[in-house]
Amino acid sequence: CLLTVTSRLPSRCRLTGPAAGRQAGGRGGEADHRAGERRPGRANCAPCAATMKQKVLLMGSSGSGKTSMRSIIFANYLARDTSRLSPTMEVEHSHVRFLGSLVLNLWDCGGQDVFYENYFESQRQHIFSSVAVLIYVFDIKEATEKDYANYYSCLEALAQNSDNAQVFVLIHKSDIIGDPVERQRTFEERQAHVLERSAGIPVKCFATSIWDETLYKAWSAIVYSLIPDMEVLEKRLKKLCDVCDADEVVLFEHATFLVISHATSRTLGDAHRFEKISNIIKQFKLSCGKSMATFQSMTVSNGRCSAYIDVFTANTYAMVITTDRAIHPAVVHHNLASAKSHFDSTLQL
Repeated sequence: CLLTVTSRLPSRCRLTGPAAGRQAGGRGGEADHRAGERRPGRANCAPCAATMKQKVLLMGSSGSGKTSMRSIIFANYLARDTSRLSPTMEVEHSHVRFLGSLVLNLWDCGGQDVFYENYFESQRQHIFSSVAVLIYVFDIKEATEKDYANYYSCLEALAQNSDNAQVFVLIHKSDIIGDPVERQRTFEERQAHVLERSAGIPVKCFATSIWDETLYKAWSAIVYSLIPDMEVLEKRLKKLCDVCDADEVVLFEHATFLVISHATSRTLGDAHRFEKISNIIKQFKLSCGKSMATFQSMTVSNGRCSAYIDVFTANTYAMVITTDRAIHPAVVHHNLASAKSHFDSTLQL
């Protein structure tokens, strides 16, 4: 297996190995700011004439894991470091720039009962108006009837104030159930309870954990739902896949490494490959950052295939998978460089 990594280093630093340096312990990296934190003298998002803000509500009972998952995806925390996070009080706002002009306006809502009373009464219109996505988090083992009642009340408030909002439910902390069969059975039970209380509203459910790739799968689907013109992007990605004679081309967002889209020309075995790669590369990028290096590209080759990961547009990385041993790496990188201008306008939203 051949592994080649390219990174940019300050002149005073030297990287002594492909994975030199310890993993970052959260706080820092490429996220614009720590979740819920505002830096003095600086707005959370750089001004942009064509900024498109999407309001995202993150709700669920206290201790269900809302802030931990947000910090891992958007603030470069490692799972083991989330134990330092304190409970959310009332509502924490954070603005995350995604793909240039798309800004996710995240409202992380504290889950204590006293806060929910305010959400549904005095703050009802303020909380639930202009919402693009509701993400409701249930603890897979500790969901109560009160949690389901709060979830239903959230749907009622959305119907009155944001009737076009999309709803995602994350059945979280699935890692605490060790047996895979029991884990799947419990998830299906929780999912059935959720759908019964959804009053016919379309809901997408995911089993998630901060300790594996399932978190990236869920959040990739959420972000995908917010990106406009996906049909145009997917057609161009399919064309790129054909031009490269690739088995698969995958597009990742630059900072979070969430999957944006992909094009596949042949059936590949692992259904969870995208989110696994997101998780692995995100951790490696944090390691590079700890060594004061910026991850730029990676090539992995073995006897069956080659994978090329490289900076694509200003906001994305691209991964090209090929099984044709006759395709030279330089050809792949040349095709990516040539295709960049065709994707720039679409990926700037």
